[in-house]
Amino acid sequence: LIDDDEATNFYHTIILEDEFTGVHIQSVSSAMEGLDFLLSKGAYAGLPKPGIIFLDINMPGMNGWDFLIIYESLSGDILERSVVVILTTSFNPDDLERAAKIPMVKEFVHKPLTAETFWRVVEENFN
Repeated sequence: LIDDDEATNFYHTIILEDEFTGVHIQSVSSAMEGLDFLLSKGAYAGLPKPGIIFLDINMPGMNGWDFLIIYESLSGDILERSVVVILTTSFNPDDLERAAKIPMVKEFVHKPLTAETFWRVVEENFN
């Protein structure tokens, strides 16, 4: 979970833990922290890499769009095992259109994350 709102991350963590027990759920409060986690620097070294990245787009500093530009350049093994889902409050049609042009973005969904949305993402992107 990459979202600058800690309460949102907390709520979404609870949703995910209820649906998917025994899986590590990592939440970070900035796009830079998300990249740090993916590249296993510092405190994140040794933690499992994500299968699904739920990414907010409207964050201070590096936003979700900036994250995606850097994410695109990461090594193939990270890209191959991860699915990016934009999880946002934005109803701006320009955001939806922009996301649709980015091949690594598999879904564009609105907050809050629901169990139904989570399972749809899993079913559509994983065996």
